[in-house]
Amino acid sequence: MKVIVVGAGVVGTMHAWHAVERGHEVVHIEREAEARGASLRNFGQIWVSGRAGGEELDTALRARELWEGIGARVPGLGFRAIGSLTPVRNELERAVAEAAAARPDAAARGYKLLTADEARAVNPALRGEFEAALWCERDAAVEPRTAQLALREALLATGRYTFLPDREVRDVVGEHAVRDDRGETHSGDAVVLCTGAWLSGLVREVAGEIPVRRVRLQMMQTDPLGEPLTTSVADADSFRYYPAYASGALDALNADQAQDPTAAAHRMQLLMVQRLDGGLTIGDTHEYEHPFAFDTLEDPYEHLTRVVESFLGRPLPRIRRRWAGVYAQCVDTTRVVHRQKVRDGVWLVTGPGGRGMTCSPAIAETTANELGW
Repeated sequence: MKVIVVGAGVVGTMHAWHAVERGHEVVHIEREAEARGASLRNFGQIWVSGRAGGEELDTALRARELWEGIGARVPGLGFRAIGSLTPVRNELERAVAEAAAARPDAAARGYKLLTADEARAVNPALRGEFEAALWCERDAAVEPRTAQLALREALLATGRYTFLPDREVRDVVGEHAVRDDRGETHSGDAVVLCTGAWLSGLVREVAGEIPVRRVRLQMMQTDPLGEPLTTSVADADSFRYYPAYASGALDALNADQAQDPTAAAHRMQLLMVQRLDGGLTIGDTHEYEHPFAFDTLEDPYEHLTRVVESFLGRPLPRIRRRWAGVYAQCVDTTRVVHRQKVRDGVWLVTGPGGRGMTCSPAIAETTANELGW
C-alpha cells in the first residue's frame, strides 16, 4: 500500500510513522521546508493529567504508551517520563486537587496529593511557598522543536518514506491522489490531509465548513535555569481549564476565588517544562476571537513570570524567546479530533487542539485501524 500524507506537523508525521510501521510506502508532502506551526510552538508535554475521563483519557494513555515506545527507538525525541506537579496555595485549591485524587480513574493518571515537603523531594527546584501539590505520574515530555526532525530521520532510514517539502497541495484529484503547486500529481491507495490550523483553501474546498476553530496562544522560553526542574509544573489556573478537574470543589473555587485579572482576560494557565538545554518553556494564553492580534502582549508574560518566580522562590532566568502560535481545535471540545472522509480514499484529520502533541500517536493509530492499513 502507498499512503500520501499532507502536512508534516506531529499529527501528519505520526500518520506517516504508523503507515511505515505497518509495512507501507509513504509520500509525505509539506508546504514549507519543514513544519513551522503548532507542533513546534508548544510545551512538548505528553499531558495526561487534565484530560476528560473516557475517550479523551483513553486516547492520552494509549498515546503516552506509544510515545514511550517510539522514544526508546528514536532517542532524538528526548522522551522523558518526568510527571507533573500542580502546587496549591490554599484550602480552595487544595480541595480541587483532593477531588481530582479521588476520581475513579485517578490511579490510571497516577494522581497523588503530596505535602509541600513531599513535592519538594520530587522537584527540589520548587522552593517557593505552597501548601501541597497534585502529582501526576503519567505525564511526560519530548522536545517539540526537534521531535518531527528526529522522527523523519528514522522514517527515511526505512527506505519506504519520501519527504517532499516546499510543496503546497492545491487539489484532490479524483480518488487517492493530490496535485501540488508544482503541477505534480501524487497517487496512492489512501490520502490523509493533516493540515493543522490551515482550514481555508484546499480544506474548505474539499470538506466545506468544518466544526473546527483556530486558537492563538503566547509562550516564552528562558535561558538555562542552572538546575534541574525534574517535573513539569502547572498552577491552579489549570484546574479552571482542564476538564478532569470539574467538581463541586472547582465550582467553589470559581465562585470564591477570583482569577487574577490578567490571567482571566487572556484565559491563562501556567504550564512549564524544562528543555534538554536547561531552559524553561512557559505559557500560555488562549485567544479565540478572529481576527487574531498580530503582536504579542507583555502583560501575560509579566503574569507568568510572577507565578513562576513564586513557585521557584528565585528570579526567572533571562527570557530568550517569545512567540505566538495557532492550533486547530474542535468546536465541541469533548471531541478528541475531527476525522472526516472527504473523498473516496481521502481523509481529513485535524482539530485536536491543545491535545495534539499528547494524543497524536493514538490519533494516527486510530486512523490506520479505521482505514485498514
